[in-house]
Amino acid sequence: MSNKQTRLPRPVESERVALKARKVSFSWEDTPLHWVPGDPFATHTINVLHLLLPAGERWFVHVYKQVLPYIRDERLREDVIGFIGQEAMHSQAHDEVLPHLKELGLDPTPYTAQVDWFFEKLLGDRTLPPGKARKWWLMERVAIIAAIEHYTAFLGNWVLNAEELDRRGADPTMLDLLRWHGAEEVEHRSVAFELFMHVDGSYRRRARTWATAFTALVFLWQRGARFFMENDPTLAAGRARFKDFYVSGKQGVLPATGDMLKSIPRYLSRAYHPSQEGSTEQALAYLASSPAATAADRRVA
Repeated sequence: MSNKQTRLPRPVESERVALKARKVSFSWEDTPLHWVPGDPFATHTINVLHLLLPAGERWFVHVYKQVLPYIRDERLREDVIGFIGQEAMHSQAHDEVLPHLKELGLDPTPYTAQVDWFFEKLLGDRTLPPGKARKWWLMERVAIIAAIEHYTAFLGNWVLNAEELDRRGADPTMLDLLRWHGAEEVEHRSVAFELFMHVDGSYRRRARTWATAFTALVFLWQRGARFFMENDPTLAAGRARFKDFYVSGKQGVLPATGDMLKSIPRYLSRAYHPSQEGSTEQALAYLASSPAATAADRRVA
């Protein structure tokens, strides 16, 4: 019996927009170490993005350049090329935060070296013979990216609506970085899934690679949060516990644990399509007001 989709996911056509890379820049000299005032745990849990995303999004770009020859739909090809441009910019923007953290006494290099190994070696290109084996590994990675993008879109939608961060007085430059990035994740949230459906579409592969991606993200994120808390020079005995994550989620400064769990059956539903989640209108509205994005548009003009 075929394990292909029997009920094709239905996109929301009105949620599709032409994608462009916005060449943003940020100035970090006024951003404090604990940019969520009085909350090092929430700060460092979100800071893990700066550790994971540069290597992860470089890997996305590398894999997608390999899959371009398999794309037979011109509109999807345009979307994938736009996605590649945005992801490359995301990687660069988060990478530029790391020297600032080092200046504040928190050197992320030991952890980023592990993340680089994960994406470049464990999930990198393998010496495989041309043909089925090489294509199988490429399709596995395309499916893993689709699963990861489900969670980056989830996080993007969350940060666009995380009003508690504003109430707590979170650093405006860091908030703009996170919301600019989050808005673009919502903007292009359908591309990775549609690419996977176009080149493969196996439900069995989708479910299996979701488990791989979810397990890896949870492992890397808790490891990154623990690394930051334990190496924060201002904390005598910093700890990162699941209880802290749960409580911060209830308070609204981190994603709620219940919301994250509810996202699992949505992705695994045979009727799932990313355009059914989040709001392109909200994402574009933020991009139209983002200090970094509007400055990038002015430079282009």
